[in-house]
Amino acid sequence: MQVIESLGIGNYRIIQDTELYRFTSDSVLLSRFVRAVRGEAVADFCAGSGIVGLHFYAENANVSRVVLFELQEELARMSERTIALNGLEGKFFVENVALQEIGGSYNEAFSLILCNPPYARGGFENADENKARCKKEITLTLEELCLAARRCLKYGGRFALIHRADRLAEICYHLRACALEPKRMQFVAGREGAKPYAVLVMAVKGGRPGLDILPTLVNQKSPKEAL
Repeated sequence: MQVIESLGIGNYRIIQDTELYRFTSDSVLLSRFVRAVRGEAVADFCAGSGIVGLHFYAENANVSRVVLFELQEELARMSERTIALNGLEGKFFVENVALQEIGGSYNEAFSLILCNPPYARGGFENADENKARCKKEITLTLEELCLAARRCLKYGGRFALIHRADRLAEICYHLRACALEPKRMQFVAGREGAKPYAVLVMAVKGGRPGLDILPTLVNQKSPKEAL
C-alpha cells in the first residue's frame, strides 16, 4: 500500500510503499553530511524512493538539478509521483537504469553524487526479492559503484556515501582505485561510547591526500533500523 508521508521539512512530502523497502535514518544522515554549492548538479545513486535527493534538496534548494538513478522500475515510478506531488518538475529527473549502464550523456555531468547503496553481501535467501536488492550487493558491487561515480563526476567533484563501518577498508581501497580521494569521514554509533555501525565518507575526484575525521555522530535510531 502506498502512503504519503511528511518529509519533516517545509511542506515537502514523499510517497512510500509499505510493501517495499522504506527509507531509514541513514538516508537522512547522508543528506545532511554535505552541503550544496550554489548551482551545482546533483545525482542520487541507488535512489530508491528518492529520499536522499529530496531531503538534500529540501535543505539545499540552491542546486540546479537533481537526477535520481534507480534500478527498480516500481521505485523509480514512485519517485516520479513524489516529484509531481511536490511540484519539482524541471528540477528533479528520474533515470530507471543500472549504474553500470548509465548513458554517456552523464559522463562528468555532476559536481556532487550522493549514495546510500546496498550494504551487505549475500543472495536473496529468504528475503523479499525487491527488498534484498536494496540491502544486498546482488546487482551492484562496491567496485562498480565507485567506477560509476568516477565516470559521472566532474574533476574536483564530490562523492558522498554511507556504508557499514566494518567495510571501511574496502570502501577506501575502491575509492582510491577510482581516483576518488577520501577527504572527510564520520563514524555513526547508536549511543555514546558504542562501537560505530556505519560510516559517512566524502571523496573528491582527483583530490590530494588528506583526511578530516569528524567526531562520531550518535544516531538515536538503532543500528538495525538504520542499516
